[in-house]
Amino acid sequence: MNIQTSMSALLLTLICISAQANDFPTAERVLGVQACMRQYPGPFYEMLHKCSCSLDSLAQQISFAEYVELSTIANAMTIAGERGNEMRDNESLKPPLARFKRLKLEADKACFINPP
Repeated sequence: MNIQTSMSALLLTLICISAQANDFPTAERVLGVQACMRQYPGPFYEMLHKCSCSLDSLAQQISFAEYVELSTIANAMTIAGERGNEMRDNESLKPPLARFKRLKLEADKACFINPP
């Protein structure tokens, strides 16, 4: 086996591992990046790259199913009124919410996104 064949095999293995670690559907990635860009306005291409980086970093930490669950909890906490109180008063949702916020903050920080 020559060195070029070995390098090709290694590269293919790394791509497969990366694909498994980042199982987020493309449409969901686009929506996530757009939401980030709305939350953190700035120069278009700069924020496009920073927000893409942040979502990629998050995708390396959790599966897409876990992302859906955690982001749903985070979004539900922002509901106003009685419906929102039911979510905010649910003690079992506080640890996953704290974890999601921590992961998101770490991903944003790693990609040089600073809160406004």
